[in-house]
Amino acid sequence: MKTTITKTLLALAFVGVLSSCEKKEDREVIPENPGNYVIAVTPTAIAGKADYLLTASSLESGAVSIVGNGVEQDGTYRYYVTANNKFFSMLYGQGSPGAVTVYGVTEGKLKKLNDFTSATVHAFAPVNDDILTIRVPRRIAAAGTPTVYEWYRVSTTTNQEVAKGTADAIIPSGNGEIAHLSWIKQVGNKVFAPYFSIYNSFFTKFPDQAGIAVFSYPDMTYEKTIRDTRTSFIGRYFTDGLGLVENGDCYAFSSSVAADDDPATTAVDAKMTSTKPSAITRIKSGTTEFDLGYFFNFEEVSKGYVITNWLYIGQNKFIANIEPVATKGQYVVGKRLAIVDVVNKTVTGVTGFPEVAQISSVTTTNYSPKDGKTGYIGVNLVSGATYIYKVDAATATATQGIKVEGGTITAIQHLD
Repeated sequence: MKTTITKTLLALAFVGVLSSCEKKEDREVIPENPGNYVIAVTPTAIAGKADYLLTASSLESGAVSIVGNGVEQDGTYRYYVTANNKFFSMLYGQGSPGAVTVYGVTEGKLKKLNDFTSATVHAFAPVNDDILTIRVPRRIAAAGTPTVYEWYRVSTTTNQEVAKGTADAIIPSGNGEIAHLSWIKQVGNKVFAPYFSIYNSFFTKFPDQAGIAVFSYPDMTYEKTIRDTRTSFIGRYFTDGLGLVENGDCYAFSSSVAADDDPATTAVDAKMTSTKPSAITRIKSGTTEFDLGYFFNFEEVSKGYVITNWLYIGQNKFIANIEPVATKGQYVVGKRLAIVDVVNKTVTGVTGFPEVAQISSVTTTNYSPKDGKTGYIGVNLVSGATYIYKVDAATATATQGIKVEGGTITAIQHLD
């Protein structure tokens, strides 16, 4: 099963009680540039306006615009998952249930297949023929009340909930704090759930620990926690820190951004407390332990950078967003790119990408055909211009591609 996961903001809405929902008709018109690439765009001219979904036949040249084109989404703050060749557009309900719309592509045009409602959750991923989603608590429950994850399974064939349940959210950390999941991923026949330990808000008293909770599937029974003290936690808030390569090995990055509450600062300026470097570790195929013979000190090899996000492009290579150690933060997304080879332990800076001072933001949900050569990264410039850049891993160069007019790119996906 080919799957792609999209993440754009800080939380998610997806599963819960699924039912047909009445809503306004999607505004569907013949797109200016029909094709199987799907680009989510947030309008810049109208405050609070929902995303538009555009299609394109190529990401390497030309232009697309939301003016008179695309499919207008219903409500603001959207998240996207591509699974079983369907495109799921999910509304973050701000704690309330949100609308989910499912699309396919026919003759280069998005076609709505169905819609339903969902509850707010915080981690999600395709697993087998389902989409698994998990609601994660942020505070320890009152005495006598269990602190639990609420998980849901939705069939990508029928788009209906097929199971739900709970699991203890304290036990995986082993230290009395909540194991707040940064993401979930299918690895073999298990679900790996990397987490950051929190006691209040997103603060921890255990900054130098990495953990991955392992669950059986489909019953979601907690089995064990894979632990390591060579790095801080894996991934970041709403950021997938696990990369599964072709031979089944799983690589994990840490940004080393664990923090604790500093009375002299605000939560946004929380004190970084980890003493470990940004690094990459490995879990070998078929095992549920960190490979202690593998350690990739990213800060050292990159000469002073941390990873903030990455896109797997195949053949053991990633396109990584990177940020200088001096300016790292819990929510800072790097505006520089590098090609990372996790087997050869190399970091090669990408040239041809816009200068940092020119960039307003870099899209965190991007696309690769996983050919080991190419990735496509969205970039929104300070000038207001928005482009998708093609990154060539062999030459570590970025080339300006399609221009997107009328808004900022939030996601790039592809359907067959």
